[in-house]
Order: sequence, then C-alpha cells, then structure tokens
Amino acid sequence: MTSRLKAALAATATAALLAACATTGATAAKPAPAGATKTMPAGLDPAARPDPFPSTYAALPSRPTAIRGATVLTATGQQIENGVVVFAEGKIVAVGGPETVIPEGMTIIDGRGKWITPGVIDAHSHLGVYPSPGVSSRSDGNEMTDPVTANVWAEHSIWPQDPGFNRARAGGVTTLQILPGSANLFGGRSVTVRNVPSVTMQGMKFPGAPYGLKMACGENPKRVYGGKGRSPATAMGNVAGYRKAWIDAAEYGRKWDDYRAKIAKGDKADPPKRDLGLDTLVGVLKGEILVQNHCYRADEMAVMIDIAKEFGYRISMFHHASEAYKIGPLLAKEGICFATWADWQGFKMESYDGIEANAAIAYRAGACTVIHSDDETITQRLNQEAAIAMAAGNRIGLAITPAEAIAWITLNPARAMGIDGQTGSLVAGKRADVVIWSADPFSVYAQAEKVFVDGALVYDRRDPRYQPKSDFELGQPGEGAFHP
Repeated sequence: MTSRLKAALAATATAALLAACATTGATAAKPAPAGATKTMPAGLDPAARPDPFPSTYAALPSRPTAIRGATVLTATGQQIENGVVVFAEGKIVAVGGPETVIPEGMTIIDGRGKWITPGVIDAHSHLGVYPSPGVSSRSDGNEMTDPVTANVWAEHSIWPQDPGFNRARAGGVTTLQILPGSANLFGGRSVTVRNVPSVTMQGMKFPGAPYGLKMACGENPKRVYGGKGRSPATAMGNVAGYRKAWIDAAEYGRKWDDYRAKIAKGDKADPPKRDLGLDTLVGVLKGEILVQNHCYRADEMAVMIDIAKEFGYRISMFHHASEAYKIGPLLAKEGICFATWADWQGFKMESYDGIEANAAIAYRAGACTVIHSDDETITQRLNQEAAIAMAAGNRIGLAITPAEAIAWITLNPARAMGIDGQTGSLVAGKRADVVIWSADPFSVYAQAEKVFVDGALVYDRRDPRYQPKSDFELGQPGEGAFHP
C-alpha cells in the first residue's frame, strides 16, 4: 500500500464508518397507479406502493481509484494480464490492459501479483434470518405454520447485527439474496441486500432489486406437514398445493383488475380485501417478482417447469439442484439458472445422486450456473467452492477456465436475481463492486485483501479500521470481569 493511499484512507476512515450507520432516511412513496381511486388509502391497494419498506441504502464515501498491474477476471469471459480497473463516484469507469488511460487525481493501488474480480454474490443466504452463532430467539427463517406462507417477507426477520455479514465481507461477498427457509411450498419473499454495515435492514436493502418468491419442492414440505397429519404429505400433494395457490392468485388478480377498470371508468366500486400472500403470487404472475425454487431432483424440476407454463410465470433459478447435470439442456432451453454447491450430496435421499461435476456438466450443456452457500461458513469461501466445482469438471475433460468460472459467483447470480444490469461484472457504468485477491481466487491460498462496494472500501485485511464489528461482537460492559 502506498503512503499516499494510507493518508487518503486515514482522512476518510472515520467519516466512512460513521456514514455506515446513517441508514434511517426516508424515501417518498410512489404515486398510485393509473386507475386507482384517489380516495382509497394507499395501503388498501397492493399496486399503490409495491415496496412499503423502501431502501435507505446510501453508498459510503469513496475516492476515485485505479488498480493497475493485476490479473483481471471481468466475469464476461475475459482474463486480462497486467490489467487496469478504474472506478469513480461509485461506478466502473474503465477496465482494460496496461494501455488503459488513468485520469489525473486517482488514488493508485499497485496490483502486481494480485487478482481482481467483481464482488462475490451469494444467491442463497440465510444470514440475518438465521444468524451465526445461532440461538433459538433469532431463528426466524422458516414460518412453519402453513404450507403456503407467501405472505411473509424475509426482510422482516433480518438482524443486521449478525456477525456473519462481516465474515462474508471478508470473503469478498458484496451482495446477498436473503431467503426464507424451505419448509413450505411457498416460503415467502426473498430480499437482496448490500453487504455493508448497517443498523437497519433498510440500510442494507439493494435499491430497486426485484423481490424473489421462495418456493420449495421435494422432501421438506411433505415431511414438515405430513408429519403434522395434514397436506402435503406426498409429492403429488405438493403439486396440488402449488396449483391451488396459483388458481387462487389468478382469481384474486382478476378481482383487482376488474375493480381498477370500474374506477377508471368513473364507476363506484368497493375494492377487494387485500391478501398479503396473494399480493406476492400476483406479483409473480405479472413478472414483477422472481421465482427462486428450492428443488434437488431432475424429475421434480421438470414438473415445476410445467407448472410454471400452466400458470404463465417463469422460474428464475432452481436452488440446490443436485441433479442439474441430468437436465442441463432443458435448463438451457428454458433460460433457467441453477444454484448448487460443489460437493454437498448424499445427505438426504433427494440429494443422493449429486456429483462433484454437477455444476460443470450442466454449464457445458449451456445452463446458467451459480455456486451458492446456503451456509454461514461456505459464504466466506465461495471462491473455493467454485474452484472445487471447476476442478471436478476439468478432471473429466471439460476444460473450464477461471475466466468462465468466475461468473458462477458473480454475473450469473446477479442475472438470476435481476440485478445483472447493475453489478456482477467489471464493465464500465456498473456499480464498482470490486475485490482485490492476494492470489488466483481459485487457489486455496487466496484471500480477499480489499473489498469495495460502490467504490467505497468496506474491508481491508491489513487495516483494522476497515474490519467492522457488529454490536453483537462487541459484547456487554463488564462481561468476563471478576466479581468476588
């Protein structure tokens, strides 16, 4: 680190950390849609304020920065030796070889011997809703009271003080999708967050990111509810439950459409009674909310695809997908991403046919491949998880390169979460979410040395000022003191 950079960091460190807590600002409500009655309170029309818990996220202070001399993986298929990455005002300005022009006034970071990637994106996380270390009073990820709980939102369970967010940031993770658990057919809404220190959920919430709907097929719903002597207790009960819910949602949507049409014509009408769960399902049918579908087996994924076609929605991503390698061409044809681990398999029957080369085989078949965590430890090492999956594919001759595999933990999860226009690759104009690695990120020895979110330094392995701790980690006054 240059003396100039040290001085610059010292000058901004206090302001940056204070700004991390400035997350309680307000966002104006969106105007009611055309056709909505002007006299009806906004809270009664589900379309009047589609996000009643708006983001207050604001990027931390940053400096115009250029990193030069590193190996750059752009996540667009390029590996640039002796590369240059320039960012300012929270955005990528330029990415290229040594000939790239660096504007005057930039803070220069010497990247020789280092590697640069986009910020890592964890597409399946339960941080905040299942904090680590876990205690029962903070176990808020599964509303196991009904097989259809599309009415709950994961963001209302997020505890920003979860130390797991800090651990993930040290592993290069800049963005996460926080999901409800998989006990239910419809588990509720997911939310996308920026991995920055905050005292509120709203201060982490990714502005404008689409919501997701967590669905689950397979063993979990039928085990949980069959064990209670109620439906679903079988795979066919699962499918009947999905179909009934989508039929109810379509009818609910028609009632609202009819109501708004009458109001638009000047007729008097009473609005339908709002239903929070059906609001979410209608959002899926309108293409506003993305389906994130827990599903292990190939045959069950094929059934879920048919259900989506029956009711006119699309699945954005299958999660876990241990048998994706069996249906890679189908996933590619349907444009559905799949998220999986490298070597978690065999821990229950529906994962029994999982193989290490799963991700690589389906990738070579053209499928959009994602490596996820579903775990507070794996999220700290998603680069290594991707490396294991890549190596497994290469052992059987698939010849996957780091320039390709880096997209598994950056651009592809961004695509499946609907934020690839903003982040996930090192492209001019996108958010400056950048990681400087000590070595090839697919090496077991690589560490994230510096992590930038929107161009702001949020983690520095060598500078304690950029290693935030949550209030939970600070403990309580007097704890551990000797009291005779």
